[in-house]
Amino acid sequence: MRIVVLTGGIGGARFLLGVRAYARQVGAEVTAVVNVGDDLLLHGLKVCPDLDSVLYTLGGGADRERGWGRAGETWTIKTELAAYGAEPSWFGLGDKDVATHLVRTTMLNAGYPLSQVTEALATRWQPGVRLLPATDDRLETHVIVSGRSELASPALANSAGTADEQGRRAVHFQEWWVRYRADVPTHRFVFVGAETAKPAPGVVEALAAADVVLIAPSNPVVSIAPVLAVPGLREAVAGGPAPVVGVSPVIGGAPVRGMADRCLAVLGVECSAAGVGGLYGARSDGGLLDGWLVAPEDEGTAVPGVTVRSAPLRMTDEPATAAMVRAALELM
Repeated sequence: MRIVVLTGGIGGARFLLGVRAYARQVGAEVTAVVNVGDDLLLHGLKVCPDLDSVLYTLGGGADRERGWGRAGETWTIKTELAAYGAEPSWFGLGDKDVATHLVRTTMLNAGYPLSQVTEALATRWQPGVRLLPATDDRLETHVIVSGRSELASPALANSAGTADEQGRRAVHFQEWWVRYRADVPTHRFVFVGAETAKPAPGVVEALAAADVVLIAPSNPVVSIAPVLAVPGLREAVAGGPAPVVGVSPVIGGAPVRGMADRCLAVLGVECSAAGVGGLYGARSDGGLLDGWLVAPEDEGTAVPGVTVRSAPLRMTDEPATAAMVRAALELM
């Protein structure tokens, strides 16, 4: 069996632990297509939060208490940057994490594409699944906001920063998420570079050869949507031969983690299993899904044209997550 997972964020990384465990039980191959919309340049370094979360989580190096970054992290570099008054100060890079970004940036500057750099980094972490960025090209999630004059810090090199006549301006997703905690008037999300991006080598081929495509319980707006914004990828998922099964990131009307509720509100989508399922839509009606797995708290959820079943969705440990994956695959 060949399983392809569309994923992003910490929830997506933890979901992959269960996919990997299930795959080892049945002898399946796993390819993870990972969001790069969160990527940014900080202090001259290329930072790929979602790819790193997957590498660290599957490689046993993630800080499970914090939910992001490396276990046993130290912060000398962050402290020294603060002493210099270097901005942005709201996004901290740990010392161990900086090593990853240095290696990545050096390889990218030498001309290697992100997909090859990710493969090289994976030789250390041995994630046990094939990791592919959605694209090797620049694709960044920006957020159109208004209401605060200090928004769009010029210290963030790739933030747009210029207000229009309505006082709206674009900030990088990380600034909206980390610095402002999504607590500013927000109008829409823009996937900068998506229109000219190309799928990374191997992504379309993996989807064409898949026996099933899983959509992880990641934020549908800023983790999964940027993947699908790469030209050709939505079509490869919706029009491919494999059934597509999604797992709800919402339990009982609340996101499992993060701020998916605020992202969904910007789109005018209800924060519920039904709302997210409807956002993805039925493949038979031009959407993506054949199956939709929801929590027992949401049993009775209906998404027109989609087979919906319930199973425990709390990823409390690896066996529980593997059981969740098994339940998703039983929807095939």
